[in-house]
Amino acid sequence: MYNKVIMVGNLTRDIELRYTGSGMAIAKTGIATNRRFRTQSGEQKEETCFIDITLFGRAAEIANQYLRKGSKVLIEGRLIFEQWTDQSGNKRSKHSIAVDNMQMLGGREESPSAQPAPEPREYAQPQPTPAPQPQTQPKTPDVPEIDVDDDEIPF
Repeated sequence: MYNKVIMVGNLTRDIELRYTGSGMAIAKTGIATNRRFRTQSGEQKEETCFIDITLFGRAAEIANQYLRKGSKVLIEGRLIFEQWTDQSGNKRSKHSIAVDNMQMLGGREESPSAQPAPEPREYAQPQPTPAPQPQTQPKTPDVPEIDVDDDEIPF
């Protein structure tokens, strides 16, 4: 089975950072994405999707340090179905995203915090590393440039 979600949007609230008993950082926040579309009658409509996200480890600490409500991010992760019983005894559920990779988007002028925004970087959860292989030249990833008009961005 394959479970992967990629979203670009704005944070709906400031980061809530906590630590587990073993010292691992867990950050919770929400993301909002917009979609513009035309109905069959030709009317222009817009819908917004709100979803909770959870970051772990170093990515959680970096998000807490640099991101605030309104910050633009790209996240990759897994869709999670959460279930619980509320204080009234009613069964509740929701979908959320457990973030594996995060990339901060936007520039300093868009940063809602007083701190300067870092250059866009990707923050991934630690992965087991294979045994080192000797290399003669370091590899640089080929990053394609994407020409996107601001009118095409859904938020």
